[in-house]
Amino acid sequence: MLTAINLTSPTCCSISLFSSASSKSPSPPRARVSALCRSSLSVADMDSGAGPSLFPLHRCKTLHLVDNLRKHVHACGLAKRIELVITSPLLRTMQTAVGVFGGEGYKDRMDVLPLMVANAGECNRSAISSLDSPPFLAVELCREHLGVHPCDKRRSISDYQFLFPAIDFSLIESDEDILWKANVRETNEEVAARGLKFMNWLWTRKEKEIAIVTHSGFLFHTLNAFGNDCHPLVKTEICKHFANCELRSMIIVDRSMAGSDSSTTNYPGKIPPGLDLPSDIADGKLENEARNSGLT
Repeated sequence: MLTAINLTSPTCCSISLFSSASSKSPSPPRARVSALCRSSLSVADMDSGAGPSLFPLHRCKTLHLVDNLRKHVHACGLAKRIELVITSPLLRTMQTAVGVFGGEGYKDRMDVLPLMVANAGECNRSAISSLDSPPFLAVELCREHLGVHPCDKRRSISDYQFLFPAIDFSLIESDEDILWKANVRETNEEVAARGLKFMNWLWTRKEKEIAIVTHSGFLFHTLNAFGNDCHPLVKTEICKHFANCELRSMIIVDRSMAGSDSSTTNYPGKIPPGLDLPSDIADGKLENEARNSGLT
């Protein structure tokens, strides 16, 4: 079974915060203020994960985990938002990745390389175009459990480059599969450690919305390392096994300053000349200035 990650979660939302100069709003009645205070969470509650959290937008990435979902991904508009597709370099995952996010209408002798040639891996499918599709990158870190099971061993990169001409294999160092061992199976802990390394590597990418086509076993052991600071039900939602054809979206947050890029949306604003007066004094001053200038 194949699975893909979409990092936007129903438990997360994106908001934009703006500050306005010298704006006034009516004060809520005292009874309403009291009710708001009684119903609100304390700072300690928020710090412990009991309430919503705020993070700078540029320190978040949206990941999409998907499997055999082409119609849904295009119908909901997700396909147009994806900036990069990362795929495990196994035949079944690459077939799924290009099938979901690839272009259509490929014809022989087109000026662009196909994402997949016709009948790749005896799949009985026509060629898939790279036109109007995001870039595709094969990454070893998000492979399935390594070792023992022949289905988890990849072919040579030379073979794959012929079958998937437009997929980028430049990050894979060895042509042959030197990670898979016939008599040694990765432990669950080793898979989880590899998954965390993969998540950390994601922060070296400039893209903010990424589709990851990988394996349910890899995802289960990787995601189990997350959500410990959340409500138990949220932790369960993060870590549960993926069903076949399931898409799950989540946000990853850079809490440790691993990312180095600056925000493209933050606006520092400008400091107006003069003192920042309380609104009632500022209003009186404006009235006097208007009166003296003959505007009133």
